[in-house]
Amino acid sequence: MSADPGPTRSIALSSTPERVLRRLEWRVIRRLDGRLQGDYRTLFHGVGIDFADLREYEPGDDVRHIDWNVTARMDSPFVRTYLEDRELTAWLLLDRSPSMGFGPTDRSKEQVLIELSTVLARLMTRGGNRVGAILYNNEVERLIPPRTGRNQVLHLTRELLRPAEPTGTATALTGLVEAAARTIKRRSVVVLVSDFISDPGWERPLALLGEHHELVAIRLSDPSELDLPDAGLIVIEDAETGELLSVDTSDPEFRRRFHELARRRQSELEDAARRAGVDLYEVSTEDDLAHALVRIVESRRRRPR
Repeated sequence: MSADPGPTRSIALSSTPERVLRRLEWRVIRRLDGRLQGDYRTLFHGVGIDFADLREYEPGDDVRHIDWNVTARMDSPFVRTYLEDRELTAWLLLDRSPSMGFGPTDRSKEQVLIELSTVLARLMTRGGNRVGAILYNNEVERLIPPRTGRNQVLHLTRELLRPAEPTGTATALTGLVEAAARTIKRRSVVVLVSDFISDPGWERPLALLGEHHELVAIRLSDPSELDLPDAGLIVIEDAETGELLSVDTSDPEFRRRFHELARRRQSELEDAARRAGVDLYEVSTEDDLAHALVRIVESRRRRPR
């Protein structure tokens, strides 16, 4: 019996793509094989790709599949059904803005993004499915057309290991979502990975994207974004704009206000995701990646279809 390799260890941004992939295949994907029995489609809710037919709405159906034009004509709700397709096309929408560099030096949000993206791409390509990606840092950095195979995963990982350039401006995720809408023509699985530290306005474009594709949104976070540690007087830098600010983290009142503000922002994000009609899942820099993915799969299995 093989020993449990334990939680995912962080990757060094100087690692080679081959080394990153081998480490994740051993420490994450091998463990997922035992937990998910290879049924990776459940991560994406198993929605088929090609339109098949219309039928009357039944309780529990996904309301996003309601055909409103037919519903209006028939005066009764109808939903679209889709053929299950053995081959999926998946697109990863990856936020590489400066705030993704936040977190422990040995495992920042950026490092979790690389790990998560590499694992998802490998899980999909192993089944013969095609994976593409849009890398975004307030503008499209790279557009990787969908292909299958291990080399495609290595190509994606290589691009993610390239350092992102600072932009000096606040992130606008709207640009990433709109770029995806222009690029992705065939119905696909679309996975958005971001910390969602962004200017507002992305909700409506994301809702429109979700009308045409199976959409999964994963928010990357770090615990210190919610609870600021007592570290005395420190100078902090706004990762998005580069602005410097001196704060006294030993002040309990300051930490309390910081926590309340972070909670309010988190609640506003959850409300925005609900308005966009998208399921939002959280992965922390402290999470074991295999456990986090199993948690997402189990949550999606419980969703009404």
